[in-house]
Amino acid sequence: MSAPRGPRRRKLRRRADMPLLGGARPPIAALLALLLAVAGATALVLGDRDRTAVDKAVLTSQQRVAEDGALTLRASLDESVTDLKRAAALFTGPEAVPADTVLDKLGKVYNKWRGTAVIDPASGTLLAARGETIPLATVLTGHDDSKGDKDDQGGKGQDLTPQLVKLPSGDTRMLVTAALRGGAGDDRPRLLVASGTLNVPGISAGENRSLLVVDSAGTVLAKDGPAVHRTAWAKRAARTAADASGRTPEPGGHPGASGYLTGGTDKRRTAVGYAAAGRAPGENSPAGALGLSVVTSVKVTEDPSAVRTQAFGLVAAAVLLVLAVLVTWVLLRTVQRPLIQLYLESRRVSRGELDRPVPRLRSREAARIGAALESLRKQLLGGRPTRTGRARGRFGARGTVVVCGVVLLAWAAPLLLLLNRAGSGVTVPKQLVEDQRRRTDTAADRVRKALNEGWADVASVAQTVATDGAKDSARGGAEKAVLETTLREHPRYRSVYVLDGDGKVLSRAGAAPRHPSGKGPREDSVAQLNTSGKEPVVAAYAAVPGGGGRTVVGEYDPQFLISMVTRPGLGQVWLVDGKHRIVAADRPHGFRAFAKLPGSHLNDLAAKSRKDSDGKAVLHRAEGSATLAAAAPFTGGGAVKGLDWQVVSEQPAAWLDLPEYAAQRHTMLAGLLGVTAAVACLGWLHIVVVRPLRALAGKAEALAAGDRKTVLFPQHHDEAGAVVRHLELIRQQLARPSGRT
Repeated sequence: MSAPRGPRRRKLRRRADMPLLGGARPPIAALLALLLAVAGATALVLGDRDRTAVDKAVLTSQQRVAEDGALTLRASLDESVTDLKRAAALFTGPEAVPADTVLDKLGKVYNKWRGTAVIDPASGTLLAARGETIPLATVLTGHDDSKGDKDDQGGKGQDLTPQLVKLPSGDTRMLVTAALRGGAGDDRPRLLVASGTLNVPGISAGENRSLLVVDSAGTVLAKDGPAVHRTAWAKRAARTAADASGRTPEPGGHPGASGYLTGGTDKRRTAVGYAAAGRAPGENSPAGALGLSVVTSVKVTEDPSAVRTQAFGLVAAAVLLVLAVLVTWVLLRTVQRPLIQLYLESRRVSRGELDRPVPRLRSREAARIGAALESLRKQLLGGRPTRTGRARGRFGARGTVVVCGVVLLAWAAPLLLLLNRAGSGVTVPKQLVEDQRRRTDTAADRVRKALNEGWADVASVAQTVATDGAKDSARGGAEKAVLETTLREHPRYRSVYVLDGDGKVLSRAGAAPRHPSGKGPREDSVAQLNTSGKEPVVAAYAAVPGGGGRTVVGEYDPQFLISMVTRPGLGQVWLVDGKHRIVAADRPHGFRAFAKLPGSHLNDLAAKSRKDSDGKAVLHRAEGSATLAAAAPFTGGGAVKGLDWQVVSEQPAAWLDLPEYAAQRHTMLAGLLGVTAAVACLGWLHIVVVRPLRALAGKAEALAAGDRKTVLFPQHHDEAGAVVRHLELIRQQLARPSGRT
């Protein structure tokens, strides 16, 4: 059967020769698909957001409070373990130090332990004791259980892990044990044991907040605040934390399981946050293996109001649907259809089908190319080359794309910049302001304790240096070894050194000392050594007992201070001195040392907080925005009592997960998606179609004017490229002597 002839055959050949990839089709189709997706997302995410349950911002805040408490608890317990083991190591020497001497010197430096003792594990004999009675049976049992492990390790005598012991009074104690070596032939060392109270982390409880420390079974080990459903919340939080204990923590997140729970009546609910005092994979934390968790609960009153955005979202989605259909129709009629007509007409002329003229097209670029094709058709019929002139259509392809972009941006820009703005009048729950104060107070307490612990380490070194009875010629080497050990075991210091009574450095480890030259050492305390410069200098001073004016100094690393005030979900945090100059901040590359606080309201807040031991917090509204600000001074005394420092924090309310701000963010997201879809697809269309089409118009007019030497070759396999190929075929025909095939 013969192949079809006539118009039907020509139609089939045209379809077979039409490029399927590239050209105007993909960007126009992608634009329509993306706009439909954006419209659907707008209708979905801009739904009504009510407060039938506790605001997620309040729940997240309770989780952060619990995480702060868990980190503080773990750090405190780990510090106790490290201090005892390090103290035992400092008493190691060629001769055994008497047990009473060990405990006396230990008591002069550390006052954190309720009781201390030295025992002989071989016979179970109590060699010396101070403070409350320690349950030695628990220690000896744990030591016997670990004997096999120590023997397997070559008799190195590894220290025991901390233990939790329940006393008959109901209190819980943590027992820390360290090997106390000294003397020749010490195959089985004595044990230095200390018992400490398991306290609730340094978070102010108040009348409305309950704080619990629980074990892995949900048993309450320490508590503070009102006793409302403590046992139920403890067991529920412990069970939830156990279920999430196997999850890998997020980078920079809490190293243990954490989360929040809710409960209570319809109008009066309880928001609960829990966090395990665990350790991240590969992290060394003795307290992290105890299975402790911190649970905090607070009563909150719900707000029945709602944020109504569903109708707005539906209207915005409907408008975008109409615009998507309109823009697609315009692009199909003014860009894609003229391009396909040019493709068909150029192919017809290149094949010698010259019986009918090239129709006039509307688009400006298409009209120019169409006029050039008509001139080339006449030349193939025997006419002379003529200039076609700048044939004008009603509107160019570039102008059409720009107008379509403006129409779509007119929908997206208001959503991105203007509509559904929360403003400064958003109702922020009072609980969030109170939590900002509590977390800031916890941060201040954490920094204060860390500095005091650092001073205790330096004082312990001073006690060790005092026991060195060597002559001056041999003393320097022994002191340097102790200083290097201290610097290696405690990364909080940048340098540790010994000064004489005139301020001269006798021995040191680490970076160069920055104690003022020519000045004697300060009294036992933590002191700020400068008020200007590139970085603050803070040092702990501890006099050597009977050392003739010698003093051990430990200079804190500025990065250590920064790490102490860095907490997620607290906003920007600053550690400031008595004159509100910045000593450290949670952004190591975003603050200048000793600069003033950014804002007069923060300075005023810091000044007021000095009159309140629990600190102050306010909701500051200004210039269309709102921020939560809090300040908390150092309280509790210790070696840092002369610093007069405090911690100041500020968090934009827009960072909170409140319904008003969630609606604003979702509205902005819809606008951003609309802008992205419009710019990406229309830019794509301009690059692959409009620009080549404008260049093609110039080449076609030059060919119609008589340019037979310029070879035309396509850049892409699309409609414009096909037109270029056909023009090249026409050029080759006109370049022949006969002018026709």
